[in-house]
Amino acid sequence: MPVKPFIDTSRCIGCAICVKSCPRQVFSLLSGEKPVVKYPERCDGCGICVKSCIAKAVSLIDMK
Repeated sequence: MPVKPFIDTSRCIGCAICVKSCPRQVFSLLSGEKPVVKYPERCDGCGICVKSCIAKAVSLIDMK
């Protein structure tokens, strides 16, 4: 099932745990900014980013 990672910027605290935990390097962190979804096509839907986000800001959206 194709999914796309999504970061709720209103909840994101900028800790970058999603960037560090993603085995597919989907997220990127620009200097002084919050993480962004840079390579959504790399996402395999493993959910590690969702589970590791302490602010509950990351989710996976079903792209059916």
